[in-house]
Amino acid sequence: MMSEYLLEMRGITKDFSGVKALDGIDLRVRPGECVGLCGENGAGKSTMMKVLSAVYPYGTWGGTILWEGRELRCASIRESEDVGIVIIHQELMLIPQLSVAENIFLGREPRALGGLIDFDRMIIEASKLLAGLRMGHINVAMPVSNYAGGEQQLIEIAKALSKNARLLILDEPTSSLTKSETAILLRLVQDLKARGTACVYISHKLEEIEEIADTVTVIRDGRYIGDAPMRDMTTGDIIRMMVGRDMSNLFPREEHPIGEVVFEAIGITCLDPENRERRRVDNVSFSLRKGEILGVAGLVGAGRTEMVSALFGAYRGPHSGEVRLDGKRISVRTPQEAVRQGLCMVPEDRKAHGIVPGLGVGYNITLSVLGDFTTAGLIDENREFSVIGEAIRRLRIKTASPVLPISNLSGGNQQKAVISKMLEPRPRVLILDEPTRGVDVGAKYEIYRLMFALVRDGMSIIMVSSELPEVMGISDRVLVIGEGELRGDFINDDTLTQERILTAAITPTRRAA
Repeated sequence: MMSEYLLEMRGITKDFSGVKALDGIDLRVRPGECVGLCGENGAGKSTMMKVLSAVYPYGTWGGTILWEGRELRCASIRESEDVGIVIIHQELMLIPQLSVAENIFLGREPRALGGLIDFDRMIIEASKLLAGLRMGHINVAMPVSNYAGGEQQLIEIAKALSKNARLLILDEPTSSLTKSETAILLRLVQDLKARGTACVYISHKLEEIEEIADTVTVIRDGRYIGDAPMRDMTTGDIIRMMVGRDMSNLFPREEHPIGEVVFEAIGITCLDPENRERRRVDNVSFSLRKGEILGVAGLVGAGRTEMVSALFGAYRGPHSGEVRLDGKRISVRTPQEAVRQGLCMVPEDRKAHGIVPGLGVGYNITLSVLGDFTTAGLIDENREFSVIGEAIRRLRIKTASPVLPISNLSGGNQQKAVISKMLEPRPRVLILDEPTRGVDVGAKYEIYRLMFALVRDGMSIIMVSSELPEVMGISDRVLVIGEGELRGDFINDDTLTQERILTAAITPTRRAA
């Protein structure tokens, strides 16, 4: 008898060096159904999908996978793709220098007589594929690098569908997309469902799950918690299942004393590295008080990241301005100088600028203060590991071992490790650029609690965030940046609204005469 399910995963288990990553996980997906897979960072979502797609081949895990009612035992990714299971990872797997068509058919290029690649046929087939996905505006002969992140994500989906995907796994597909790009991707998923393609959609953005999913499956700490039709669930229900507690107040705002001005940025200006006639940041000045959380809001491309990178000595183009701490000008020509002066920063892109992927979790944490453990050129490992252990406990970083490569951790736990690294120098001012991007609601809550604990102890925080509810839920004061200009400096009281912030972000302070 044919099963109503395209896929069933029953009682899936997976161990890493004796540590259970998955402990009896179940998942069911019908043809044409989108299942939203939810769970905190480290819950086991990515491990579960690696089992399904045979990144972890049959025999390295326990339990049963059924495909159309028959047991599936894939020994390789190629075998799982042959039956129609295709995964799109959070990090794009495209080669920027190759054309769109070459990326779509990489390793499966159509061949002409004599075995040579038939480029004409490849371009025709790639164009037909993209046209069928409402992506006909993309020139498949152009390099992938010519297209923005959102379009590259859509190209990844086209590449997956070229493999005749019957089950498409999307792992945090919108983590680096704008709202308009996200809308296009969600519409595409709806189209795929209508054609009968099944999807497993993994995202921390519960509003996307609510919009796109037919069914929600929740896992926690490697265990199956339950599933239900999305129409019977609320966001609050999903959060309670994910974290095991009620989180009606997602922003644990706490009263804390705010003192005198400790930090000043004066006339910060950043020129575009590729076009010095363009100002990415234009003469921005502001102050920061002791124990204050200063939110920085603005639209994508407004210059927020460029501004804080310049403050930290990390902006890669020409920049100018003055930075003062306790009324005295300090030198921040490099990040090392900034750290020595009491200014630390958690970067927006943790993978590119925050971690050393092959290095252990603990060694990543102590990189910023390695000299503290060095005597006569030798590292005192006992002292170092004492600090590492305390840092892991303080931020509740989930890792099987302090020496486990940090790349093996979930995104949220990597982010906690980066924050720990920047707390070790005990900064006076901490800059957090998108501190909760790609982080689940439980880890967000922990990061917010940590921020309030830090400002209670007298630290000052500058937080850049694209999420207006986060800015308003956490900040004492809000700076609004638009097209490189400072367009607003608001006390976060009862009169401040999201509409007021957005109005400031899109209204130029200087109009043409």
